[in-house]
Amino acid sequence: MTHFLFSFETVTGLPEFVAFIFIFLLGAIIGSFLNVVIHRIPLDQSIVFPNSACPNCKNPIKSFDNIPIFSWLILAGKCRNCKNPISPRYPAVEFLTGLSFLLVYWQIGLNWYLPVCLIFTSSIISLIFIDAEHMILPDKITIPLFIFAVIVRIVFPVFTQTDFFPDMGHYPLISMNDSPAWLVSLLGAGLGALIGGGSLWLVGEIWQRLRGVEAMGFGDVKMLLGVGALLGWRLTLLTIFLGALTGSVVGIYYIAKDRENGLQAKLPFGIFLGLGSVIALLFGERLIVWYLATFVPQ
Repeated sequence: MTHFLFSFETVTGLPEFVAFIFIFLLGAIIGSFLNVVIHRIPLDQSIVFPNSACPNCKNPIKSFDNIPIFSWLILAGKCRNCKNPISPRYPAVEFLTGLSFLLVYWQIGLNWYLPVCLIFTSSIISLIFIDAEHMILPDKITIPLFIFAVIVRIVFPVFTQTDFFPDMGHYPLISMNDSPAWLVSLLGAGLGALIGGGSLWLVGEIWQRLRGVEAMGFGDVKMLLGVGALLGWRLTLLTIFLGALTGSVVGIYYIAKDRENGLQAKLPFGIFLGLGSVIALLFGERLIVWYLATFVPQ
């Protein structure tokens, strides 16, 4: 899915590789902020105040020690004051966010939808790392993500071209060509959210009634509400499939590694749903077309 409405070289007069450098650096800077989000939101702390500080000695981090990726490398992963180790998660998040921004720009192109995809990807990265560390998907991220997705689905058909939302070209939305585009898009958001959050809730409810054990938390359901609202029902189903597939592979690994306790291991499913949602955003339509052409009789 690439929609180059603008050319970076035409707009700025600079070669395209400058855009890739800029978008990576922007991603690394955003990743630095995401580290604050990942650390503070599970602790119910403000993400604005106070300034970043060493978690060990509590000394504020100087601006020259807060350069994404490079500061951690220059300081050899240690605090300048107390010399205690600083988690490698910090440069990892910064590098991963920069890399993700590059990938999004490469696939989406330079257009009005690019900031939406970057915000979506940033939210997913935050959820992935929070779920990995705390096994929670906070409402402070999942609920705003859902609201953001709904607003985007209403606003974009009014002010921009609507082909950013591929579900509008498929059943049942394609049968509503006579309706206003924003309404069709909004209904698509509702259908995607229903299939995303609703299907996970239903699976969890059935599992709990059959086994008496909670299969997944409501954080996964709320996360899929936002994913479904933005991506639509087709890409949301792909997200769930990819999440279940990758989660199953990791689960099998744990079982093979520890046969006694592997079945009891709790996997943070939000990690796999997050990965699936980004893959669906960037490559989903092509994956669906390939699957239908390869495995579904014509």
